[in-house]
Amino acid sequence: MKVSVQKCLCGQKVCLGLWLILLFVPTSAFAQNSDNALNCRNGFASCDHAKLTAPEAIAMAVADHQRNVSDCNHGMSSCDRSKLTKTEAGEMAVASRQRNLADCKDRSVDCDRAKLNPTEIGEVNAATRQLNVSDCKDGRDLCDHTRLSLSEIRAVTAAEHQRNAQNCENGWSECDRGKLNRREEAQTAYSEQQRNRSACMAGEAFCDYAKLTPAEAKLLADSEHKRNYTACLTDYGYCDLSRLTAAELRFIQPKRH
Repeated sequence: MKVSVQKCLCGQKVCLGLWLILLFVPTSAFAQNSDNALNCRNGFASCDHAKLTAPEAIAMAVADHQRNVSDCNHGMSSCDRSKLTKTEAGEMAVASRQRNLADCKDRSVDCDRAKLNPTEIGEVNAATRQLNVSDCKDGRDLCDHTRLSLSEIRAVTAAEHQRNAQNCENGWSECDRGKLNRREEAQTAYSEQQRNRSACMAGEAFCDYAKLTPAEAKLLADSEHKRNYTACLTDYGYCDLSRLTAAELRFIQPKRH
């Protein structure tokens, strides 16, 4: 009886082993095929075309064609024009012309003016002129003042004046105070005073105490006295007992002993 049971159990183990093999091997093979199909779709070197199924090969061919069309429309070196249809080649030509027009309008080194028609040349010249005006208004090195019209010169001069006034008001280095009018000079002086007051109140290194008004100097002194008293009272921070009043000393000394 024991022998029969052992045979039965052994038979079950064999069946179970075969079942596990059948379960996992196809899954692994499927995963490998799936990875290979993905590699082929992405154009990877690890692609093995021989292992593709018929549907996978068709899908890959469609994806390759679409990718080539996209590459050609975007002017990429990977473009293979020989694989384009007539319609696709026409779309590519339009895309290439539009891209060249945009490059010329943006003053890109990729611009080929020889490919522009008269209308496009007019558009590029207008765009280039406007870019030059913007460069001059913004003070860029690309500005060419010789190409400005009289109205553009007036607009650029106004923009340069405004930019200089803002530079002076903000305390920036590119400021020519000799070009400021009375109102702008007064605004610049006020801004400088406010910046210096803030720097002194914050204890910053570039504070110029000599430029403080009497009222500002008193406000700063009061603020510093309060800070010093608090530091001495709490025994935290820099404390100078010599700057305390007699009343403050009498109040603090018992607490410090």
